Amino acid sequence: MQSLNLLQESIHKMESSSGLRYLKLAVFILSLLSLSIRYDVHSYQNMSSPSAMDAAQLGRNIAEGRGYTTLNVRPFSIYLVKKHSNRTDDAARLKSGHPDISNAPVYPVVLAGLMKILPFHFDAGLKGSFWSISDSKVPGGRIGVRYQPDFLITLFNQFLFFAMVALVFFWARRMFDFYAARLSVFLLLLSEMLWHFSASGLSTMLLLLIFMLLVWCLTLWESEVREPKRGLTSLVLLSVAAGVLTGVGALTRYSFLSMIVPVLLFLGIFGGQRRIVCCVSALFAFALVLTPWIVRNYSVSGTPFGTAGFAFIESFSGKFRLERTLQPEFPHYALRAYFSKICTNLVPALQEDLFKTDGGWIVAFFMVGLMMGFRNLGLRRLRYFAVGSLVTLAITQALTRTQLSDETPGINSENMLVLLSPMVVVFGVGAFYTLLDNIKLPFPQLRYAATFAFIFLLRLPLWFTLLFAPSKPVAYPPYRPELIQYSAHLMKEDELMMSDVPWAVAWYGNRQCVWLTLNATAQPDDQIQWQESFFAINDTMKPIHGLYLTQRTMDGRFLTEFLRGGELSWGCFVLNLVTNKGKFPPGFPLTKTAPGFWPDQLLLCDWVRW
Repeated sequence: MQSLNLLQESIHKMESSSGLRYLKLAVFILSLLSLSIRYDVHSYQNMSSPSAMDAAQLGRNIAEGRGYTTLNVRPFSIYLVKKHSNRTDDAARLKSGHPDISNAPVYPVVLAGLMKILPFHFDAGLKGSFWSISDSKVPGGRIGVRYQPDFLITLFNQFLFFAMVALVFFWARRMFDFYAARLSVFLLLLSEMLWHFSASGLSTMLLLLIFMLLVWCLTLWESEVREPKRGLTSLVLLSVAAGVLTGVGALTRYSFLSMIVPVLLFLGIFGGQRRIVCCVSALFAFALVLTPWIVRNYSVSGTPFGTAGFAFIESFSGKFRLERTLQPEFPHYALRAYFSKICTNLVPALQEDLFKTDGGWIVAFFMVGLMMGFRNLGLRRLRYFAVGSLVTLAITQALTRTQLSDETPGINSENMLVLLSPMVVVFGVGAFYTLLDNIKLPFPQLRYAATFAFIFLLRLPLWFTLLFAPSKPVAYPPYRPELIQYSAHLMKEDELMMSDVPWAVAWYGNRQCVWLTLNATAQPDDQIQWQESFFAINDTMKPIHGLYLTQRTMDGRFLTEFLRGGELSWGCFVLNLVTNKGKFPPGFPLTKTAPGFWPDQLLLCDWVRW
């Protein structure tokens, strides 16, 4: 009888409003877990972005006590470090640990903490059919299916994704209502673009979380300005928090530095008589966060942001020529050239990247929502911040665009417009419900049908990805973790390699690797000469014991990169190996060809190591 009464009480609680709410929450969590498992099993792919692998290997170096040093060595970084060094021996710091001057520090430090907590296994041939399968015909004896560290980083980024969505829910509920918040959550969780970013290994999910915290901070600040409750101290603290969050975002990705402009404009426009105090507080906190890192970079390289500070001129040379040059020349570019770069790159940013921020035509609803006269005064004010952020991020993305955006379209660290996804969705949902409320429907149930059709049509890309797209867990070509790891582990831990994918060798192989060099005088129309820089590193800095070339070089264009590149180009170097049956340039130290790589890839060593 007692158990029957307990059952009846449980049923009654389920039928009550509170019990039904918990039941809906349980169903939502189970659905989210099912979606995550389906995506991670079917659509997961190991890292294919150079920026993601670069940050991951930095995180491992920090976790293993090697400090903020990198195994992915850029020739341009060697130039900056060597130029600013006072050492007579190992001025380039290739033997003692090359300091990283290319990446913002927050995300690698976060990954380092993650590697301290979770059981990372860096063996690309980790046993278990979920991770790899045995094959005696390949180097190493196993074919990797999923690289466990990549997978764990994906799970962590998906956790950040869910945390960001939770912030969006509470913010949308504050700005609109529960129904708008719920629909915004559904649209964000079903965004194919955001799921791709969560599995890319990039810092985008962390930056999105920081951006939403910044939006929340400005929302609370604006509310306090409009309806004072805690006085000036609260306004100053919220302004400081906004400055700190912007600074932390900038130390997560340098391009986020520009966000201080819309933040200060928002504080200045709506701050009333206290605008100066609020702006100064935010700017001071922003500078206080950045200063120690700028001092560190300057002490190492003589520049505030290392190689990243030259992204403005990188695209003028193309093909990452500046980063691959050991003795660069810095031609003077007129202001008109930078303006031309912005105009040229702004077109694809607005026509393509903006409409990909969260799935096509919801951007049209977002634009409509920006022009609507919402009742919530705070919402009407925050749309000015949304517009300011859109303009700022679009110009920043256009100005800092490099060859990386062409190699990995959309899913790359240069895509800054994706940070607007939460605001695009929330304002778009607000516009959708406003329009829906003004349509006279024959019966109320059609409202639910219209909402379902809105979700379904917007998220067709994810449905097709999960249901019909073929599973491809390995980003090959050119990245096969077990093959890269096998080639790297032929070297000793303190030996140096050279490769066209040094970030992959550093991450998967855990070996120091310098990027394939270019000659100092190489210009877009000149013959590309690699020998001078190669021998400068090999003979005077640190011996190069292995050369690993992937499809990035082997699949080069025959006419423009192999023939017209000149006799001293890397393309011609590969072509001579084929046509002259292994003829190497005079004095070239790497003359032993490892089996199992040719013709897709090429591994040359100084002696037979296999």
